[in-house]
Amino acid sequence: MSPKAGSLGAIIRSYKAAVTQWCKRNNYSSFGWQPRFYDHIIRADGSLDRIRDYIINNLAKWEDDKNNPANLWM
Repeated sequence: MSPKAGSLGAIIRSYKAAVTQWCKRNNYSSFGWQPRFYDHIIRADGSLDRIRDYIINNLAKWEDDKNNPANLWM
């Protein structure tokens, strides 16, 4: 069952398909997506602030992430 046209799911599905096709054409054979994505309706200012903090600070934690393969982008 496909997501409804114009929905967040449909947009992400199209984006992931386009990126996957590009990677295949350009010999990025080890490229892969994590199997699911998480969407969330932001209902309060406190939630929005926590999400912003996560996005801003997440990159700083990259080196400490146990799932971060060495030299992934090298």
